[in-house]
Amino acid sequence: MASFHVRRDQVNWSWNRDHAPAMAISPGDVVQVEVANASGGQIQRDSDVSAVSHLDFSRVNPVSGPLFIGGAEPGDALIVEILHIDLEDWGWTANIPGFGLLADQFPEPYLRISQVSGAYAELMPGIRIPTCAFIGTIGTAPAEPGDHPLVPPSGNGGNMDMRHISAGARLWLPVTVPGALLSLGDSHAAQGDGEVAGTAIETSSVVTLRCHVVRQAALRTPRLESHPASQRQGAAWVTTGIGPDLWQAARTAVQEMTAWVQDLAGVSREDAYLITSVAGDLKISEIVDTPNWVVSMHLLKSVLEGGTTAWVG
Repeated sequence: MASFHVRRDQVNWSWNRDHAPAMAISPGDVVQVEVANASGGQIQRDSDVSAVSHLDFSRVNPVSGPLFIGGAEPGDALIVEILHIDLEDWGWTANIPGFGLLADQFPEPYLRISQVSGAYAELMPGIRIPTCAFIGTIGTAPAEPGDHPLVPPSGNGGNMDMRHISAGARLWLPVTVPGALLSLGDSHAAQGDGEVAGTAIETSSVVTLRCHVVRQAALRTPRLESHPASQRQGAAWVTTGIGPDLWQAARTAVQEMTAWVQDLAGVSREDAYLITSVAGDLKISEIVDTPNWVVSMHLLKSVLEGGTTAWVG
């Protein structure tokens, strides 16, 4: 079993089956991958909100790689075993105009720099978010030629922003080109399910992983074996959105939680929105009692009370 290292400057700004591999590895090899934060270096530890106003969207979400995995062929599945994620000691969370579930209600840029240390990230004084380091963007190259944008996910994975792609997890990805061409980026220190404001606690990291190949698994979409540490459990505040449109129901649940957090924590409306994005979990609670569905948002009470979050496991 060999060991490899991908540098932070070995990145691409699109998905493309013709990107030259950063390196070739064999199944079972251990690889350390340096991952840049989602701004591609445009937001730094000492940045102010002007950095959000001037973001160049052609340079966001860089992905490190790709890795050519020997023996992987179209129709196979690539299992990516996440061994460890070593986070940088700071991260950023922003409201980016035109982006996010409530973009029409939050038109102005806004930025928070978090200090990341051990089990918590301090989003602002008194607001500590339990960390759950994970990979926001990870996928294999598409079968279709040409450049494909990095922000929307696809059947090959990509920018899925699933908090459960964390250390101890095993991610199954479809292989649609020889060698699979695995790339990853967009690491997060913490995020709520839904990432409703459009950003998590975005940070750089070093990801250690190992790949395996399953012959002719014929996956249509990614699958995941999650680790218990990525599951949140504890007393929570819960808001709801109820109606015939899941999108609008999700918006209502987030609007209600944002207002509640504002009252509970005595923070600004913008800060309350960012808290829902990094710590609030959107869930489809009911979808069978037609014509109305229920979307709920759950926020652990400990986030605002300074307590210790309980984890499953």
